Amino acid sequence: MITPKSLFPGARVALVAPASAVPADRLETALERVRRLGLKPVIYPSCRFENRDGYFAAPDAQRAEDLNRAFSDPTIDGIWCIRGGYGAHRLQPLLDVDTIRRNPKWFGGYSDVTALHTFLNQECDLETYHCPMPSTEPDPDDYTLEYLRKALFGGLAGELRYPQAQRPVTLVPGRARGPLCGGNLSLLIASLGTPWEIDTRGKLLFLEDIGEKTYRVDSMLTQLRNAGKFRDCAGILLGAWTDCEPEIPERTLLLPEIFRQLIVPAGKPAVMGLPCGHCETTLALPLGRSCRLDADGCAIFLEKEGEA
Repeated sequence: MITPKSLFPGARVALVAPASAVPADRLETALERVRRLGLKPVIYPSCRFENRDGYFAAPDAQRAEDLNRAFSDPTIDGIWCIRGGYGAHRLQPLLDVDTIRRNPKWFGGYSDVTALHTFLNQECDLETYHCPMPSTEPDPDDYTLEYLRKALFGGLAGELRYPQAQRPVTLVPGRARGPLCGGNLSLLIASLGTPWEIDTRGKLLFLEDIGEKTYRVDSMLTQLRNAGKFRDCAGILLGAWTDCEPEIPERTLLLPEIFRQLIVPAGKPAVMGLPCGHCETTLALPLGRSCRLDADGCAIFLEKEGEA
């Protein structure tokens, strides 16, 4: 796995919109946020609202070109997805693996960007960062900003620290070690049966989602189970399930029971309640990095950058 160089004050960062459009009135706020971090934002065409194509930030070809061009441009130090939404997985066939491999760079985002994390981790052997994005989290709290800075500038290593009253709980006891993979559950489900299907073999699988009814979470986890992804992984980290409410509250399974029915039988060390995902206070995670999970103590240790 290639560990990209960390960013630094004054680094030129390409802002791209690989999924949905950024509302025109949010662009300047997003740029100012990047500048406050000491970075120099470089706006790519997909970030311009006038280039939108229906529910996409721009046509597929333009969004893919932005990514390919950002990786190939020697003046660009990193690539930060300005927002998620929908549509990143449409770009996978259009991405230039050889160019990306020759020009590994810092890459960050989350949500729909999960499709690109999986692609870059598996096809390009590039470590990427599951982290907040400039137009969706303009004013992160201190905890979120601390971990975002570590993801951007280095230092995202060692034991993860949790916010007060947001410590994960044990779902399945035990210990496991392996590269971290995963992200948004619905995007991982969309990968199944494609050349870019999530590969969980020997890995720690991180899952989170937003706005899905509990029966939909059940359905998607069942699909992962049936595809052997829980059988193959080394351990499981369950993050935030924001606004994942039951459709019929008086006749439903709650998420903890769904997890017990679908994840526990695999017998892999697992924790739930990791503060990461579509939540106001969130960790940043290095996808592709080797990690250790002590599910008994709900402790997660990130290896140092570049450490095997």
